[in-house]
Amino acid sequence: MEAELKPRFIESLQRNNDQIREDRAHTIGADSELIYRRRIEDIELKIKRLEREQEGLIDISPLDRNSLTFADFQPEAFVQKDIELSLTIRNLNIQLEVAVKRFEYLFGKTF
Repeated sequence: MEAELKPRFIESLQRNNDQIREDRAHTIGADSELIYRRRIEDIELKIKRLEREQEGLIDISPLDRNSLTFADFQPEAFVQKDIELSLTIRNLNIQLEVAVKRFEYLFGKTF
């Protein structure tokens, strides 16, 4: 039974510089890849939410099904908000494109 036990602490102390660097490189690389992947997913989520919000701006349904009066629709506010959302979505799409290209370059994996 004792022959099966491995002294991990002693083995760790006996590692050479190459082994230590390799272990650290794997750890740093894995953490960085995970964080990069999450950041890209966060950008994708922001884009989807903003696109839904933008589509919601178009919904100017009447107050109820028997009414012909639309809710307090303000054209100026609609145009301003729609343009702001469009620009934000555009910027996020650029960020997404750049982040995906960098991810693939840095980690050698397709996203």
